[in-house]
Amino acid sequence: MGQAYYLAVDIGASSGRHILGHIRDGKMVLEEIYRFENSMDRRDGKLLWDTRRLFAEIVSGMQMCRKKGKIPVNMSIDTWAVDYVLLDGEGQVLGDTYGYRDGRTAGLDKEVYALVPEEELYARTGIQKQSFNTIYQLMAVKKQAPGLLDKAEAFLMLPDYFQFLLTGEKMSEYTNGTSTQLVSPKTKQWDRELIRLLGYPEEMFLPLQTPGTKVGSLKEEIRQQAGFDCEVVMCASHDTASAVMAVPVIGGESAYISSGTWSLMGVELPQAICSRESQKGNFTNEGGYGYRFRYLKNIMGLWMVQSVRHEQKDAYSFAELCRLAEECGGFASVVDVNDGCFLAPESMAGAVQEYCRRTGQPVPFGLGEICRVIYQSLAECYGRTIKELEQNTGKFFDRIQIIGGGANAGYLNQLTADITGKDVYAGPVEATAVGNLMAQMIGAGELKDLSEARQCVFDSFGIEVYRPRCCGK
Repeated sequence: MGQAYYLAVDIGASSGRHILGHIRDGKMVLEEIYRFENSMDRRDGKLLWDTRRLFAEIVSGMQMCRKKGKIPVNMSIDTWAVDYVLLDGEGQVLGDTYGYRDGRTAGLDKEVYALVPEEELYARTGIQKQSFNTIYQLMAVKKQAPGLLDKAEAFLMLPDYFQFLLTGEKMSEYTNGTSTQLVSPKTKQWDRELIRLLGYPEEMFLPLQTPGTKVGSLKEEIRQQAGFDCEVVMCASHDTASAVMAVPVIGGESAYISSGTWSLMGVELPQAICSRESQKGNFTNEGGYGYRFRYLKNIMGLWMVQSVRHEQKDAYSFAELCRLAEECGGFASVVDVNDGCFLAPESMAGAVQEYCRRTGQPVPFGLGEICRVIYQSLAECYGRTIKELEQNTGKFFDRIQIIGGGANAGYLNQLTADITGKDVYAGPVEATAVGNLMAQMIGAGELKDLSEARQCVFDSFGIEVYRPRCCGK
């Protein structure tokens, strides 16, 4: 019997990748076979996703498997959260596919709260308020294009939509579903009473399925294009849910930061915390693998550094930006990385400068100073957040596990260790793809359960350790 390969299609807000995984000598082996760029398109004043292009990239990566002669037995897709499509009775997309940074939801929180008070909404969903949450996006449709909701027969998050295009089967996955702010943490299904109160069509929401559920085989036309057939299964399709699956087993109490375009800082819990104190701290209770809850806070993350890099025409590597920032170690200005001015500015460098100017701090001018402010501000935010996590959960965390692309940001990792006073463990870098593969391998019986899979991750990937150089703050 030949080697069993599994294909993780991991699509982030700035890039996508196809990673083949298999088990050899008890360790997980990864091979990136395809990578592509991704970004929101600005068209007619809107920020939109080009789902046709993204699906073409998915198929192109599958074709690369055929060329390499490594045919997966299973494949699964994960993406970022909150964005979705509405489908008509023919399976065609209704209207535009908006990106979460589009400003159409401005002020619509008030429309939602007129129907369901803010405190009640948090108490029944446990999801933090963010202006781009799906609940507000759907209110934008209701207010601005109500005819689309009248025609909608299915609501699918983006990974579910892409898997529908692969198989012809419409199914909704649980972890990404929770990011809509429309799911009950008690029933782990859509809060249909809430949906009715908001005036959204209840029938378009399909029952939520768990990671490991089989979606179906490839449609004939996709088999012809890809050159093979395989089973499509659900992973934890919210990319952070997959990434958190890949937090390796070390022992003791650990918080995590899934570090990429966004920094998601939190801890796994068996039950959601929907208290008023948790709401005030803007913590969220997103669904995780095995119905664990990812109790976390969204932090703006490396989006700020990515944006500054793009403004420099990508002339600098991220390692070079870290070096330039480190050389400006005495520059002490700090910004609130979660301020709305950093969500989608015309110029990120200009937004950082204006914030410092507005708050009476020294204004950074060189590229190194601007990056120093961003990295320092991120680490300061991590420091405040870990204290809130400990207070809200009653736990003490002796370390922070950084997973995802930010695990490579050694300068930021060391700042985080210094400011929090915690040991920082960094890795694996491809945590989301690893978690995607873990769900597939557990479902296929290649790995027994999550505990065994996490031990496999620890054994398979190098982990960097950063110790605090001071007592912390």
